[in-house]
Amino acid sequence: ATAAGGWPAVCGKFRAARTLSAVESLKDPETEPYRSKYSARALLQEVKQLLSAAEEGGEARVLAVRRAVLEYELGVNHTDTEELSAGEEHLQRCTQLLEPHRLSPHCVSLYIQAQNNLGILWSRRDEIETAQTYLESAEALYNQYMKEDGNPPLDPSEHFMAEEEKLTDQERSKRFEKAYTHTLYYLAQAYQHLDMIEKAAQYCHTTLKRQLEYCGYYPVEWARNAATLSQYYLSKECFMEARHCLAAASVIFSQAGQVPSAEDNETEQDQHDLPERKAEIARCWIKYCLNLLQSARKLLEDNIGELDPDRQLELKAQRKNEEDEKEKGRKKAVLFGTSDICDSVLAMEEKVSSVYPLDFQEAREIFLVGQNYVQEAKEFFQVDGYVTDHIEIVQDHSALFKVLAFFEEDYERRCKMHKRRIDMLEPIYADLNPQYYLLICRQLQCELADTYFEMMDLKVAIGNRLEKLDSHTVKKINSLAQFAIKYYELFLDSLRNPDKVFPEKLEEDVLRPAMVAKFHIARLYGKLITSDSKKQLENMQTSLEYYTFLVDYCEKYPDAVPAVETELELSKEMVSLLPASMERLRANLSPCV
Repeated sequence: ATAAGGWPAVCGKFRAARTLSAVESLKDPETEPYRSKYSARALLQEVKQLLSAAEEGGEARVLAVRRAVLEYELGVNHTDTEELSAGEEHLQRCTQLLEPHRLSPHCVSLYIQAQNNLGILWSRRDEIETAQTYLESAEALYNQYMKEDGNPPLDPSEHFMAEEEKLTDQERSKRFEKAYTHTLYYLAQAYQHLDMIEKAAQYCHTTLKRQLEYCGYYPVEWARNAATLSQYYLSKECFMEARHCLAAASVIFSQAGQVPSAEDNETEQDQHDLPERKAEIARCWIKYCLNLLQSARKLLEDNIGELDPDRQLELKAQRKNEEDEKEKGRKKAVLFGTSDICDSVLAMEEKVSSVYPLDFQEAREIFLVGQNYVQEAKEFFQVDGYVTDHIEIVQDHSALFKVLAFFEEDYERRCKMHKRRIDMLEPIYADLNPQYYLLICRQLQCELADTYFEMMDLKVAIGNRLEKLDSHTVKKINSLAQFAIKYYELFLDSLRNPDKVFPEKLEEDVLRPAMVAKFHIARLYGKLITSDSKKQLENMQTSLEYYTFLVDYCEKYPDAVPAVETELELSKEMVSLLPASMERLRANLSPCV
């Protein structure tokens, strides 16, 4: 009943508008980025006019839905060209037209997609709460429709198709589910913006599962989202879930550039970014191994930070009992993907444990996996061009050695592990300009100092087992102590102002590190071994000065006390004990009368 060419011509125009928008617009020149979008808009306006001309004879509901489809397309078109107010008007008109029929198979998919787009539109205005209401109402409508009807609804494009072109039920279902997946995806982002982290993670997980189920994903983006989700699970110490996300990320990532998926129009740019994305996933694996080892250490350490053998036996016995049951139940809740993907993911998971390591052997296996990923990440994040990333990766490598050393019983071998940390951190520190990288320099100064301190403590413990301290061990202990002092002093010097004056009151972020540095220097001067009593007195005097600094500072600024309670207590004790020891030493020094 329409003008020349009748209904097929209207459908043709509508289809042409969609092609312009989806396909041609990708080729628009940078000087006219919206050229095809504007042409599509003109065609949609024409279709709209042709429809109004045909209003007389048609069935009211059919016409209302067709008009709603056009309002929807115009709404998305205006949103794409950054004209948000016009976009909002069209989308609102679309939902008003559909409101009475929103639960019918003809309208439900279109209504949900209109709500999704209103959600996107409001989040682009940074009005996240408003976006959330639209998206949650789309989610509720999907659930209600599936409960009350559940038949695959029409795809919006079918309202401008001839009978014989209509989609199969399977295709309808796929498109409807995809629209709903988009709802969940945008909700996950909204919840994240609103700091509803648990909810965001739950929605992100469901989105990822659905994308795999319906083969609607870009491998690189999917892998990146799964790897990001793994970091959330790590923060909750859910290692099984974290490992599952990472294994799935690695498996899906390997499809990039190989498997054409339903959505596979990843651009040249994505191909170009592959090495970086792969290195990012490797970095998430490093964090996984490190966190698993560190959490195990927390469970196993006694009050002085050593491995508690009774606790170890107890945890091993406990683990034997509950291992199988717990895994099965939790596993079902998180599994990603169809059976062939599942098999690859399981194979990937089997390469590294997700239960707490309870002895050196178990810890070493996790350490080695982490270390492999360190090498992989460093291949891309090299010092030239990626200074901060590269250093963070090396710091993680050092942290892996540190936590592995906790599980090592032999002091000599433990010492060697700390030496490996020194060897990787010192050259990096030496090359850094503190003017540009002050914060990283301070981190490295503290870590190097702590590592030398730890090695010195170990050498003292080894020396204590000997009948008599040989000169080689004495030299070693003194040299390690001197290096530790050097790095602590470098750190403390970095806090001085340009006139080299140490701050009266320390900033919150450096308070604890500075106090610990002062405390450790005091202890180190007390550990230096010398047969020259005069030198020993000097060392004791220096030691006393550093202990006194801590005590005086905390008296002056009581709010500093909680940051250094243990150190303060020991410092007070030393401040009261040292003068007497020094007196005795002086008495021995003075020639007898």
